[in-house]
Amino acid sequence: MNRRSLFSTIFASTAAFAQQAKDPKRFNQATGYSDTPIIPFQRWKVHDIDRPKPPVVTPANVVGGAPSDAIVLFDGSDLSQWTFRGKTGRPRQSWKLENGTMEVVPGAGDAQTKESFGDVQLHVEWSPPTEISGDSQWRANSGILIMGNYEIQVLDSYNNPTYADGQAGAVYGQYPPLVNAVRKPGEWNSYDIIWEAPKFVGPDLAKPAYVTVMLNGILVQHRKEVIGRVAHRVVGTYQAHAPELPLSLQDHDVPVRYRNIWARRLVL
Repeated sequence: MNRRSLFSTIFASTAAFAQQAKDPKRFNQATGYSDTPIIPFQRWKVHDIDRPKPPVVTPANVVGGAPSDAIVLFDGSDLSQWTFRGKTGRPRQSWKLENGTMEVVPGAGDAQTKESFGDVQLHVEWSPPTEISGDSQWRANSGILIMGNYEIQVLDSYNNPTYADGQAGAVYGQYPPLVNAVRKPGEWNSYDIIWEAPKFVGPDLAKPAYVTVMLNGILVQHRKEVIGRVAHRVVGTYQAHAPELPLSLQDHDVPVRYRNIWARRLVL
């Protein structure tokens, strides 16, 4: 840098500091600005000094753990956050709590949260049995029923041919996963799901649901527009319901284990 450029730089910096001293609200980059243009489709200016700051959320100490603002639905200690609906003609019973996991007891019916959710971030870990039993849709079949109506499929899809929109990571009966990312039988898989709940005006659908799904850290559904409620062999449709409903884990009459389940309500 030559002497003239150096002098110009020093002069500009000195002038900026002088202006900042006169009007720190306008020039303090650490806190924001008040003289910038409005961001399109927002009411805030670029780098707006008055824009509310994001709340602080403390992440977990371990990958996949519940952050500080999460609702812990299952931490391995008890089933107090769940009810079990039972199946017609079968004894009412809970799922098995063992070694920090909750396991489907075939015939016990779906496990349903006592809490209700609308827009939500959901983390669920699940594992099929180590020993393979059955094939296609009878191999560790379960499902995450968001709002009790919309299913993200749980299935042992490892070397297990079945229809594409019924594999693990599928929006069941609607969208296959982008890739088959399941681990070997007996190993743990993780779902991270972002759910945008449908909106209704009276009996009419005003906005469909959208879902994003990560399976074992791999994107398998990218903000897909959900067609309707889960259905088998037909196209699902919407039916108006409350803005928040419980989540369910499906009992499909085969054993599957779950652990480390938590949710964060979202404001989207």
